[in-house]
Amino acid sequence: MNEKKFVHLHLHTDYSLLDGAIQIKPLAQRVVELGMPACAMTDHGNMFGAISFYQAMKAQGVKPIIGCEVYIARGSRKDRAGAAGPGQKANFHLILLAKDLEGYRNLVRLTSRAYTEGFYYKPRIDRELLAEHSKGLIALSACMSGMPSAMLARDCFEDAASTAVEFQEIMGKGNY
Repeated sequence: MNEKKFVHLHLHTDYSLLDGAIQIKPLAQRVVELGMPACAMTDHGNMFGAISFYQAMKAQGVKPIIGCEVYIARGSRKDRAGAAGPGQKANFHLILLAKDLEGYRNLVRLTSRAYTEGFYYKPRIDRELLAEHSKGLIALSACMSGMPSAMLARDCFEDAASTAVEFQEIMGKGNY
């Protein structure tokens, strides 16, 4: 029998302040109870719980997928003037998942530089930085705060499509 298993790829722990409530050890136990073979951790803008998550999942026999829901600036991560116009978001969400050790290292680089170079209310990256460190990563369009979704919500269909193509070019075919 070919039974399909669910794997959570967008999950916030209590390291996502005001957005996630579950602690990592109870999460690992619940993932086992639900029969999930793997689980991703994608906290907002940080990887503070990555090691605890990895260890807790491994201890339960679950494949840990390390990720982050990054904030991507509308323009440059270094722009502090607020490149958004009235009624526009200053940043968008993008989920990044490490598919190998190179991806993990690139995710660490991205989140670190988001804090040291791009912090403006939130730790932000930009397309330029993402292109420099995209190897070994898979990107997901995220929630309604992701670029294509936000554009679709404003009926900007062509912009949403071109943004999706742009991210596919940055990440490489099959990685977005």
